[in-house]
Amino acid sequence: MKKILVTYWPQGGNVETCAHKVKSALGGDSVLKPLENITNDDLQQADVIVAGCSTVGAETWRETMGNNQWNKFFANLDKKLIFNKKVAIFGLGDQVLYADHFVDFMAQLKEEFQKSGAHIIGKWPVKGYNFKESEAVEDGYFVGLALDEDWQTEVTDTRIKEWVNQILSEL
Repeated sequence: MKKILVTYWPQGGNVETCAHKVKSALGGDSVLKPLENITNDDLQQADVIVAGCSTVGAETWRETMGNNQWNKFFANLDKKLIFNKKVAIFGLGDQVLYADHFVDFMAQLKEEFQKSGAHIIGKWPVKGYNFKESEAVEDGYFVGLALDEDWQTEVTDTRIKEWVNQILSEL
């Protein structure tokens, strides 16, 4: 089985809770680490990276979140450590309060990982969601698993299990 690294930011909220659920669904040799604790060795040893993020309803995520650990991660990343690796993304958002920016940050993660030579897997259908706009939608699919712990908590576990099965089949 491939070694899967599950990483996420921010800590201490729904993203972390969902990251634990993703890791549990993956089982096996998967490793769970907050983004701030990721080392070059972690990236080098991983065959697959599962990256979790949130979107906090702003068009200016990068500008307003000076402590955004994803920005720091990519600024310091040795790109050869993830070149040709498969990356799956999950993102949390609020499709009611932020219907115009639902899980937008997943699109930014996708872009940054692709710039580093990674291959994105795990796109997810938009069916079953109620939002207006999302930068994370391409051809009727989210670029990864979209989760809404504010309005659709009852389907989170099922979505995670189905998505994990899907990404495992894409390896």
